[in-house]
Amino acid sequence: MQTLKRYKWTWILLLLALGMAGYLLWSTLDLGKKELPVIGAVQDFSLENVEGEQVTLADTQGKARLVYFFFTECPDVCPITTFMLSQTQDLLVKEGSFGKDVEFVSISFDPENDTREAIKTFADRFHADYSGWHFLRGDQEEVRKLAAESFKVMIAGNNKDNFAHANLIGLVDRDNNLRALYDAGDSENVTPEFLAETVQELARE
Repeated sequence: MQTLKRYKWTWILLLLALGMAGYLLWSTLDLGKKELPVIGAVQDFSLENVEGEQVTLADTQGKARLVYFFFTECPDVCPITTFMLSQTQDLLVKEGSFGKDVEFVSISFDPENDTREAIKTFADRFHADYSGWHFLRGDQEEVRKLAAESFKVMIAGNNKDNFAHANLIGLVDRDNNLRALYDAGDSENVTPEFLAETVQELARE
């Protein structure tokens, strides 16, 4: 009996240590992470890239994608978010997954001002790697419909009075399903590291 009492706390501490080790392993391997739900299917599109070529949703299928709606004359959130995406791009390039397993799609909703040349100038400011980052433009109403119906991004206003739009980044899986929407203004949680990790996890799904 004395022997059992003597080793009682040793066993308790050992069990606690094993439990903590198991929890850390579970967390490290993401075994406890829930799969992201399917929010909805992304509708097909055919839009023009900076080279004047048509890019469709099917052209990017089979890869996990981050999708963002912007306009080049945006005075605030668009350049800030595009810079964050460029930092995410750099992390993914280091991992060897950018353009291979992961792609970005940035879609302008101001075709009057956002010519191919204007978009390329904007993209080049952020050192966009066109091998895995599509900058696209198209008919304004078509783009607004795509943004609202597939990505829950509402766009109001016009290029004379300035646009108002939700500053959201869409996460799309290999089968063209929207899996998450992230508030790009949430700098505490939505970081380049978070986006890089999340989109790579989706690519491995």
